[in-house]
Amino acid sequence: MTHVNRGGFHHVDLNVSDLAAAKAVYGPVLEFLGYVQVKDSDGYEWDLQADGRGASLGLKPCDPALTGNRHQRHAPGLHHLAWRANSRADVDALHDLLVANGIKVLDPPAHYPQYSGDYYAVFFEDPDGMKLEVVHAPGWI
Repeated sequence: MTHVNRGGFHHVDLNVSDLAAAKAVYGPVLEFLGYVQVKDSDGYEWDLQADGRGASLGLKPCDPALTGNRHQRHAPGLHHLAWRANSRADVDALHDLLVANGIKVLDPPAHYPQYSGDYYAVFFEDPDGMKLEVVHAPGWI
């Protein structure tokens, strides 16, 4: 029997103003993290298979009348999205991938003890201004 991570996120879909530009950010990041692209029409989708504990992230085209609006992190809605890393070296390697792909880095890899003792993360941004993060924080959720 496959164990289901009850309460874990099943999927997240994000509306983006430019599918190709968003794919150029999310594609390399998600593939680095072990996701596999499973959809390539009317948007994109990547799935992470992990013994019933997987997740899916999709990109959908936003309403064309709203394409001029950038994501506002401090307005109602999603503040940022973070993925787990296996190690600090994983965070550092992801940073190298971001730089190599011209993805906007907000804060390079660093230790953030104010979040938890071993919190180590890199923060970056998608083309619509959505703050993204990859974090290694052993012992914290």
